[in-house]
Amino acid sequence: MNNQDIQVTKTSIILTTGIYDLLKEQIKKKKLNRLNEEKLEIELKNAKQVLNRDLPNNVVTINSLVTVKDLQTSEEIIRKFVSPQKARRKNGTTSILSAIGIATLGYAEDAIIQWELPEGIKSFQILKVSRLT
Repeated sequence: MNNQDIQVTKTSIILTTGIYDLLKEQIKKKKLNRLNEEKLEIELKNAKQVLNRDLPNNVVTINSLVTVKDLQTSEEIIRKFVSPQKARRKNGTTSILSAIGIATLGYAEDAIIQWELPEGIKSFQILKVSRLT
């Protein structure tokens, strides 16, 4: 499947205020490449901010178990997103500020997203989101 054939989800992302501020900080510190920075700025401009208790359970946030499908390869990837301080490869956890973490933050199940990763622009569909306890 070609990236040009993929219909990216156009809905606004939903974030808690804390995650919103964390993402703004990533832009301020120039932690992203230019393409992702521009995309994230647009997403944040249109983002809906909610209290943690009002965040729908099917939206990617910190402390989420997320299954995404790479739309080019059909590979399914499962990630446990945690805070950067708690991310440990040996525990099978991934920082919410990793490339795939930032790409999926605020999107709900079934959303299709594109993000530039080290290996190029990738398209993903979020298949399942659940909260870690």
